Amino acid sequence: QVQLVESGGGLVQAGGSLRLSCAASGQTFDYLGWFRQAPGEEREILAVIMWNTGRTSVTDSVASRFSISRANAGRAVYLQMNRLKPDDTAVYYCAAGMDGGGYRFWGHGTQVTVSS
Repeated sequence: QVQLVESGGGLVQAGGSLRLSCAASGQTFDYLGWFRQAPGEEREILAVIMWNTGRTSVTDSVASRFSISRANAGRAVYLQMNRLKPDDTAVYYCAAGMDGGGYRFWGHGTQVTVSS
């Protein structure tokens, strides 16, 4: 099992920044991703980091504003979000998985609200 706990969400004005954290514990995993889900919308993937190589990928729609990184020590992963827009309002989740197994482990999410 992998336990994931997100933090760092909150209320921010449009144009502001937030850094979300995902603290991981338990068994090892191969990759960790950040997702978000707005009310009435499908969940969408934002970014992923491959744990062994550190290679990252960010969805094109947010790539100019969001970035993913991990702590130098420990198993924390961050989502840096800049120039936030009201459309970024959503619950943000981190999830981890193993090769061939998909995202099996999910955190409970952290709310991000961007006011105009």
